[in-house]
Amino acid sequence: MSKVNDFLTEAGTFFLATVDKDQPKVRPLGLHMEMDEKILFGVGSFKDVFKQLISNPKVEICACRPDGHWLRYTGTAVFETDPKYAEAALEAMPHLRSIYNEETGYKMMVFHLEDATAVEIPVMGEGTDLLN
Repeated sequence: MSKVNDFLTEAGTFFLATVDKDQPKVRPLGLHMEMDEKILFGVGSFKDVFKQLISNPKVEICACRPDGHWLRYTGTAVFETDPKYAEAALEAMPHLRSIYNEETGYKMMVFHLEDATAVEIPVMGEGTDLLN
């Protein structure tokens, strides 16, 4: 997992692909963290992306580092029920507390990928499995 987390850190912004009915949807994300041997991501409970993940949890994350290598991280989104994960996400990115708080009523929903594959792919050549 650390290899995937490190790649995402080096990339900075990465992209999460979901499905809305029969239409693919891709959006940039930046929040990720490694905790309890999982890579965790966060989305807002009020956002369409959350509804899409509930309806169809199959996702793919794509990231590209400055050296041109890119990552394809694919799996099934599973939401965490323990509030410690949302709290850790807000500690990692404190500016998000202005959005996710009791006053706004918005909640940070944290998920990880199960049954996942992660492949680092160079500009030219074969990809490398980052999970094995």
